[in-house]
Amino acid sequence: MMTTGYVKILLIPVLLFTVSTLALAQESAQSDKTKLNAGCTFSLNSNGISSIPSFSLGAPAIIAAPSFTLGRFNYEPVLAYDLDIQPWFIDNWFRYKIIDKPRFEFRTGVNFSMYFSDYKLPDETVLQGQRYWVAEFTAIYKPSSASYLSGACWIDRGQDAGTIDGLYFSIMGERSEIGIGKSFLLAANLHLFYIDYNGNNDGLFISPKLTTSLKNKPFALFFHVIQAITGNITPFPGFSWNMGIAYSL
Repeated sequence: MMTTGYVKILLIPVLLFTVSTLALAQESAQSDKTKLNAGCTFSLNSNGISSIPSFSLGAPAIIAAPSFTLGRFNYEPVLAYDLDIQPWFIDNWFRYKIIDKPRFEFRTGVNFSMYFSDYKLPDETVLQGQRYWVAEFTAIYKPSSASYLSGACWIDRGQDAGTIDGLYFSIMGERSEIGIGKSFLLAANLHLFYIDYNGNNDGLFISPKLTTSLKNKPFALFFHVIQAITGNITPFPGFSWNMGIAYSL
């Protein structure tokens, strides 16, 4: 029923990886004003965590996060799959930096996303996709090259029957490049966020994350915790965690 669309979805990461590689190879031939910077991070997760951390797959996940930057414009898709290579969600973030200073950044963006789940019919189970769009407003203060404090608001709107609408508010701080001995680096991230969705989906969460890596190496290990503080979500989400390994190009 969805065979053709499913194949197209699987081809998206291959296409994005190819474009990213070509862009990186051409960087040196472009001027600073027109230079396209591209990269990608692949991660293997014990428990897939979505773009809003209160929602998780509840199972291991493979996530690819390419990034394409040209001046003030940025395109950041996110492609998440379970270990059977069945799509979980796809984000398509288009962002623009309205203010771009060394210590302060203010950006706006829009995301066209789709979440996938199994839909049971009398004779078979098919893959169902539900569409969302999100408007974003984010301010970032950077006291140094290795630390930042950000505040964000997302306006989330479901486009199909069975989807929900709501708001997402986020405060996040991070300190990176913390030296551990001669070979290791540590990054510590603290995330406080509140969701206000229809259908009694409101809650306040705290989400710390630790990441460690070898200096000048593309691999990193991370441990991520999500704890619900208060809310009226039923059942109450409580505590969840995720750990994994990431590789960055």
